[in-house]
Amino acid sequence: MVLIFVSFGIQKFTPQSAEGISVYISHSPLVSWLQIFGVRGEAYLLGCIELTTAALLAMGAFVPLLSAVGALFGVGTFFITWSFFFTTPGVVTWSFSADPIAWNLAGEFLYKDIVLLSVCVVLFLASLPEALVRRRIDRA
Repeated sequence: MVLIFVSFGIQKFTPQSAEGISVYISHSPLVSWLQIFGVRGEAYLLGCIELTTAALLAMGAFVPLLSAVGALFGVGTFFITWSFFFTTPGVVTWSFSADPIAWNLAGEFLYKDIVLLSVCVVLFLASLPEALVRRRIDRA
């Protein structure tokens, strides 16, 4: 996940990536407010968040609490990008035909985020202090 966040974060500092994500951001009820920073500004902010997430996950090898925080950042990131699958017009076509869910390349690109979201949830749970996890299990 560290490498994924580093590569995604670095990409946000390129003009192509900034232009590419602007359509998703503009249609999202969760992050459309980022448009106040302009196309490049919103990409830079997201890039910084993704690089921070990578750093937290990497430092989590030494301080598990940092890994938990980084994993929560990752959950938020992939929850938001997964929501683009539903909020961006033209990504998915729902129908009652033989192909009930048809998506274009953008939809295929976003679909991977459900797996990455799941990985971040597992990382978060694995990063929690054992005493906290044991206490929650004992209560159940």
